[in-house]
This record gives sequence, structure tokens and C-alpha cells, in this order.
Amino acid sequence: MARPKPSAFDKVKTVADNRRARFDYFIEDTFEAGISLTGTEVKSLRFGEGSIKEAYAEVRDGEAWLVNANIPEFSHGNRFNHEPKRPRKLLLHHREIEKLVGAVERKGMTLIPMSVYFNGKGRAKVELALAKGKQTHDKRATIKDRDWQRDKARLMRENG
Repeated sequence: MARPKPSAFDKVKTVADNRRARFDYFIEDTFEAGISLTGTEVKSLRFGEGSIKEAYAEVRDGEAWLVNANIPEFSHGNRFNHEPKRPRKLLLHHREIEKLVGAVERKGMTLIPMSVYFNGKGRAKVELALAKGKQTHDKRATIKDRDWQRDKARLMRENG
């Protein structure tokens, strides 16, 4: 019998966040994936360097890959330093990969990395989201709703 997965992921230290993703996409489902890194990449992430703003994930030949994520070279690295924007393999179960492939191919969804973080065991993880792109009018509605929530909170503070 399989263990139930926790609803929230154990994020001890968040290295990179993709804050724009919630504005540009409707988030349907999230997955926690391990990431295959070299030694200098892990050291660079531990120093808090890294960006996933233009990154996306894709499934090729039955394997998930993180593409266009920028982990800069380690400052104290030597000639064995890594390439900053190389594709990195994501570690997911076979069933999870099949679920992602089905959603991307049939429903026209996108795989977006939401954050890169270290869990309680010190392992680097990526929070992946299955997302559907928002249209311009959806983005305007999001801005309108956010402004109304801010104004409502301000009115409640002022009027008690």
C-alpha cells in the first residue's frame, strides 16, 4: 500500500521562485520532482544563486527535463565548473511522467517550474506545475480582483 503524499511540500530553503507564473497561468496541479545536479551546481544553489524565470519543463523519450533554468557557475569552481543553462534531468516516478505527458498532449497544458528549494533532507527539489495559459482578459480580471482585495483590506483597517 502506497503512502499518502503530504499536501504541502517540505521547503526548508527556497532558492528561486517563479512569481510571474501565477499571473500568466492557471495552476491545475503541482508535483515535487528531484533534480539531477553536478557538485558545483549544488554549491551555487546553496549560495542562493539561480533563476527559473524563463524556464520550462518538457518530456522527451520518457524522461522529464528542466530547460533554460539558469544556475550560474560556482565562483570557487575550477575547470570542472558546469554550464549555466544546460538541460537538467528531473527525477519523477514513471506514473507521474505518464500523467504529465497525457495532460500536455491531450489538454494542451504546460509544465512550469514554480520554485527550486532544498527539502528537510538537504536535497534540491523543483516544484512543477501543470498549468493552462491565461488570456489577456483573464490577466485583467486577476489584476482587478487583487486590487479589490487590497482596497477591501484597507477599508476594513480604516473603518474597523
